[in-house]
Amino acid sequence: MKCSCAGLTDPGLLRSVNQDAYHIDDRGRFFVVADGMGGHAGGQEASRIATDAIQAYLEEHWDSTEHSKTLLEAALLEANQAILQDQATHPERSDMGTTAVVLMFRDDQPWCAHIGDSRLYRLRQDQLEQITEDHTWVARATKLGEISPEQARMHPWRHILSRCLGREDVRQIDVQAIELQPSDRLLLCSDGLTEELPDGVISARLQSISSGDQAAIALVNDAKDQGGRDNITVVIVSIDPSDWNNLPAQ
Repeated sequence: MKCSCAGLTDPGLLRSVNQDAYHIDDRGRFFVVADGMGGHAGGQEASRIATDAIQAYLEEHWDSTEHSKTLLEAALLEANQAILQDQATHPERSDMGTTAVVLMFRDDQPWCAHIGDSRLYRLRQDQLEQITEDHTWVARATKLGEISPEQARMHPWRHILSRCLGREDVRQIDVQAIELQPSDRLLLCSDGLTEELPDGVISARLQSISSGDQAAIALVNDAKDQGGRDNITVVIVSIDPSDWNNLPAQ
């Protein structure tokens, strides 16, 4: 399946080290964004290790008979083990971890896997929808009605993750099939983007700028204009409408 894609990462205005990482498969099969944590060296290593491990696993097992859902889950669990092994070798990085969000096109079906609060969005016409559900304390509290979405946006605990890679208790990964239409656009991003920009601004940029590269630059610059307090990473994927007949019926 043909698609156009663009990616960009930036340290932001306050961080001296970029702890985000991303990967765009050169055949357009899968895309990864990871946001590391655990000190400068730890976070940077965790996101790199996870991205490299996911890439390597998917490439090695792409033509296997494994179901795509199983394949994606296994790739992220493999990344978790790679981080744990690095922690054992480098005790100074024992607290490192990372989020991860992966978009994959296999057997002409889009799939998403994620852990943490890096997100996948789908833009359909003028509606931006968050496909992933943040694994954070505030997301759970909001879902239970304990706090409002407005309170969640400014809550002092909004960065506390309930799940991430680099932990012994990671046993399963959220994986879902994604439904697409020909005009849809997909955005993978770290929370350095969503902490600074409301969905309306993100949606407007994706609607008004057809070039993925230019849209990515605009979103990163917008986030920096609003403070750029964290590392910012975006990956934008658009399906080639001329290739739409290759997708299964929705």
